Amino acid sequence: MTGTSQQAGVEVSSDSVAPERSILKRKLAAYVSLTKPRIIELLLVTTLPTMFLAAKGLFSPWLALGVLVGGSLSAASANVFNCYIDRDIDKVMRRTKNRPLVTGEVTPRESLILAWVLGIASTALLWAVANPLTAALSVGAILLYVVLYTLILKRRTDQNIVWGGVAGCMPVLIGWASVTNSLSWEPLILFLVIFLWTPAHYWPLSVKYVEDYEKADVPMLSVTMGEGAVALQSVIYAWATVIASLLLIPIAPMGWIYTIAAVGSGLWFIGEAHRLYYDVVKDNGEAKPMRVFHLSITYLTLVFLGVGLDPIFFFPLY
Repeated sequence: MTGTSQQAGVEVSSDSVAPERSILKRKLAAYVSLTKPRIIELLLVTTLPTMFLAAKGLFSPWLALGVLVGGSLSAASANVFNCYIDRDIDKVMRRTKNRPLVTGEVTPRESLILAWVLGIASTALLWAVANPLTAALSVGAILLYVVLYTLILKRRTDQNIVWGGVAGCMPVLIGWASVTNSLSWEPLILFLVIFLWTPAHYWPLSVKYVEDYEKADVPMLSVTMGEGAVALQSVIYAWATVIASLLLIPIAPMGWIYTIAAVGSGLWFIGEAHRLYYDVVKDNGEAKPMRVFHLSITYLTLVFLGVGLDPIFFFPLY
């Protein structure tokens, strides 16, 4: 039995409306998928705490909302541009073969329009709710990810994620500038923390998908040097990350909350990196690079939780 509804004397079949809604829903889901929401979540984890540190406590909730929305749109724009440029290699990689540009749910033209709209909207919003410096830093982040990483480095060097990771460091500068309309040593130290953290975070993931990168001819470190090099570099970068995080204590200055978070989670991070290296060198079949990958996310979250809470509940070290 077919249902109908009557509007202005015209019968509309409910059977025809349902498929249209389904198509629209799938299209919207495909657009959202192109923006890589999980990556955006991690960027926001570093932005908001930095704003609390810049304000030395609480600040306007409207500024927070505007910057988080604007930052999300900016990151989404960069991610869509990335999907557009990498659609040729996405189709040969198991991890990315179901992305909307590969399956045809979104056309290349549609993705380009979406990327530009998101980029323009983010710039306008950040300019309006914060200041021109914040908007300019956001544009810089998009260019770094799209041009420096995706177009220049990704397919040319196994150091791609090191220097290409600069784009992922920009949210701390954006967050700080939105509150102070300036930059100083504190956000630069946080920038350095994320810069050094990125290789230790991403290279273990590349081990899991090494066959994908080989097939796509992308020279990740796991492809060019192997799992041993990834494990060693993870140890080096984990140590460098934790040391950089401790620089914030005398510069900000930070109190007991941040110090405990940075030292405690840092020792955990370093320990897991050493454990991975030991297991790889011993070749005992116990090496789990994805454990370091997931732990690195927890580590960064705990550090920035300390960054955000410390200025609100400040307990000085001395």
